[in-house]
Amino acid sequence: MPPEPNNWGRFGPDDQRGTLNLLTPPVVLAALAAATTGQVISLAMPIRGATSSPAPTTVPHLRGRPLPQHFMSVDGGDYAAGARAIGAGLRLADDALVVTPHGTTTHMDALCHMWAGEQLYNGHPAARVRSYGATRCGIEVAGGVVARGVLFDVPRHLGLDHLPAGFRITAALLEEIHPEVRPGDVAVVRTGWPLVWNRSREEYWSGQPGLSAAAGRWLAARDVAMVACDNAAIGGLNADQLADEALDDDLHLILLWRHGIHLAEMLWLEDLAATARTDFLFTAAPLAIEGGTGSPINPLAIL
Repeated sequence: MPPEPNNWGRFGPDDQRGTLNLLTPPVVLAALAAATTGQVISLAMPIRGATSSPAPTTVPHLRGRPLPQHFMSVDGGDYAAGARAIGAGLRLADDALVVTPHGTTTHMDALCHMWAGEQLYNGHPAARVRSYGATRCGIEVAGGVVARGVLFDVPRHLGLDHLPAGFRITAALLEEIHPEVRPGDVAVVRTGWPLVWNRSREEYWSGQPGLSAAAGRWLAARDVAMVACDNAAIGGLNADQLADEALDDDLHLILLWRHGIHLAEMLWLEDLAATARTDFLFTAAPLAIEGGTGSPINPLAIL
């Protein structure tokens, strides 16, 4: 069992959902009150890709990760000519999509995505994560997420367009921005870093701002159901696209492994930030990929 405060055993010895267990029917119903205007904003970046197109490079991603491949499943110089016919004058177009979620698109991490030693979250054996999938803590057990979202717009609070690459968000800063975090909330953290992509790919890859270890522990102590961020790793990254923190301070280790807090990364938060809303109804549903370490998602903010 991890030596720090943790949620192992809290939701039962066989638990695989972590703090998503906090989203009980009464908590979900209370979260609905955060929607007051009915405006719906997607928090996802687009999935762009083709086998013969540079389109994937137009969306922020980590260098070296396999980019999405999206193509029509029937060959032909023009797809309309090759689409599957279903009747006189009627045709159907089909898609084929290959996506590596981590580092290339808006996605949600499963609890089997990170472990230490021989144990997953809650003491499940790490040996259950195999090439054919994880038989413990896979993304399919997460289910849908419906909760109150709270936006920590750190750049706005500091009067910046985006945080600098080496910036680490402190617990004190989170408390200044949104001290009233409730159990079961989804903490949505904006760094503004995706804005850098259009200015310079090399600058985007030079590092990334993110949460400090203390900020991660602050959120865990407040029983958030999930942490979502517009950067690629929740915590910050250096120019090698790695964390500089010591192993015990790794954000994935603190949140996923010790506390069973699912993570969502690479969100697009600019449209939400423009509304100046700090709380809203948050929804996200990962694909039910059996044994998956993560899944693309299209998170929604309902204002």
